[in-house]
Amino acid sequence: MKILNAKQMQLADQATIKNEPINSIDLMERAALSCFEFIEVQNIEDKNIHIFCGMGNNGGDGLAIARHLFEEDYRIKTYIVHFSETMSDDFVTNYQRAENLGIGPESIHAVEDDMPLINKEDIVIDAIFGLGLNKAPEGVAKDVIDYINKSEATVYAIDVPSGLYIDRPLEPNQAVVKAHIVLTFQCPKLAFLLPSNEKYVNDFEVIHIGLDQGYIDQIEVSYHYITVETVLSLYKKRKRFSHKGDFGHTLIMGGSFGKIGAAVLASKAALRIGSGLVTAYIPKCGYTILQTSIPEVMVEVDAMDQLEFFNFKVKPTVIGVGVGMGTSDKTTRAFGKFLKENTTPLVIDADGLNILSNNKAFLDYLPENTVLTPHPKELERLLGSWKNDFEKLEKVALFSKKYQCVMVVKGANTLVAHEGQFYFNATGTPALATAGTGDVLTGIIAGLLAQSYTALQAALLGVFVHGQTASIASSMGYSEVFIASDIFKFLPEVFENMTGLNERGFLNLPSPLDMGFPEEFWDEFNDEDEFDDEDEPF
Repeated sequence: MKILNAKQMQLADQATIKNEPINSIDLMERAALSCFEFIEVQNIEDKNIHIFCGMGNNGGDGLAIARHLFEEDYRIKTYIVHFSETMSDDFVTNYQRAENLGIGPESIHAVEDDMPLINKEDIVIDAIFGLGLNKAPEGVAKDVIDYINKSEATVYAIDVPSGLYIDRPLEPNQAVVKAHIVLTFQCPKLAFLLPSNEKYVNDFEVIHIGLDQGYIDQIEVSYHYITVETVLSLYKKRKRFSHKGDFGHTLIMGGSFGKIGAAVLASKAALRIGSGLVTAYIPKCGYTILQTSIPEVMVEVDAMDQLEFFNFKVKPTVIGVGVGMGTSDKTTRAFGKFLKENTTPLVIDADGLNILSNNKAFLDYLPENTVLTPHPKELERLLGSWKNDFEKLEKVALFSKKYQCVMVVKGANTLVAHEGQFYFNATGTPALATAGTGDVLTGIIAGLLAQSYTALQAALLGVFVHGQTASIASSMGYSEVFIASDIFKFLPEVFENMTGLNERGFLNLPSPLDMGFPEEFWDEFNDEDEFDDEDEPF
C-alpha cells in the first residue's frame, strides 16, 4: 500500500472528484459515514461525546460525523474552534446542515471562557486540523489541544491528530492532540509510523473512502506499507514434485560461549521457514547443544569458545552471520577476512553489525544486496546519531544506496529500506520486544533468500510473517509471556491463514455462529466443567 504525502492526498481527492465524478461535499459525506460506522461498533452509546471542529474540511468531516451520531441518538456536543476568519465551503455546508438538524455547534473563542467540562470517561472526537496544516497551532487552537490532552478522555482523531505534520518534523513544544486512535483516510500517514510520534498516535485505522485507485496507482512514492496483499503477491507456493534441493542451503554462522542459543534460534528459523538444508557453523562448545536441540540441522565447528577461522566446508546458497558471535579481536579479524573473500549472499545481524560499526572499511566488502538487520542502537552505531526520525530516514537511504544493501531496521513497524524506497511493516506487537526474536528474524530472512526470493522480497515477507506470529499470539493473550521460541509455534498458523488476514495482518476468522452451529452448542462446548482429561478423545 502506498503512503501518500499531504500534497498527494489532496491531488487524489481532486482526481476522485473529477474522474468518478463526485461533488466534494459528497466525498466528505462518504468519509464521515465510514468514520461513523467505525465509531458505531465501539460500544460507546452510554458515553458523552465532545466533537471539536476546525473551520476547514477536517472540521466539515467532524460536523458530518456529529450529524450521523445525533441521528442515532448518541449524546453529543459539537464545538467550533474559532482560530481563523476563513471557512471552507464544505465546512459551511455541513455547519448549515447541523443547524438545520437542531444541533447548532457551540463556539470556542477562548478556553478560559468557552471550554466545556470533559470527564475522563468521555469521548473526544478531534476534527480541528487535517493533513493540510502548515504551521504549529497557536492561540485558541493550541489552548484547546492542550485542554483535550489534559482531560485524559479517550480521543478519536479524524484523519490526523490535530497539530501533527504528516511528512516533516514537529517544531519544539508543538501542540499536538494525543489520540488513542486515528481514523485516517485511504492510507497510513508517514508520521504515524515513526517512533517519535508514538504519544500522538497510539493506534490507527485506515478508513477507505473510495479515492480514485487508478490515479493513486500511477503516483510515484518513496514510502509503502507492507500489507497482506503485498506478501501474497510475493509468496511462492511449493509445487507438487518439489524436493529439498529446490529450496536452497542456509548456513548460519554465529554463537560463542554462553550465546549458542542465538545460533540455535536462527538455524531453527531458517529450517522452519522452508530452507531445504540448514547448516550451523559454531564454536565447538556448542556442538552437542545444537545437534541435540535441532537434529535436522547439520553442524560444523570452529575454535572451542568463539569463531576464529570461518573455514566452513559446505557450499551454501546464503549465509546468515553475526548472531551471538561476539566481537573479540580474533573473531573480528577472521570476520573481516571472510567478508573480503566471500561472494555468497549475506544476512548480517547482531555482533556482525557491531564489528562493521567498529571497522567501517569492512563495509566495502559486502556483496550487493546484503541484508543488514539492526535494532535502533545497532543502527546508531552504523550511521551515527540523528536529530529526528526524518533525518534518520535520510541517513538510512544514503547508507543503503552507498553500500547497495537492504536495511531492515527492527522495531514497531519494522522498516525495510532499499534503493531509496521505504517499506513499513503492518504486523507485530510489543510482544516481540524480548531476547532472541531478532535471531529468529535473521534465520527467517536467510531461509527465504535460500529459496530464491530476492533480498528485498525475503526482507518484506520475513518481517511480515515474523510480526504476524506476535499479532496472533497477542490476540490469544500471550503478550506478556511471549518468548522467541514461541514464534515457531505460530509460524504454521500464519501461513495456514495467509489468505484470511486483513490488510494489517490480523486474522479474520469466522465466529462459531457464522459457521452454522447453534449458540447453545457453543455454550455447552465452552463449559470447562463438561470434560476432564479422561474424557478427551485423543
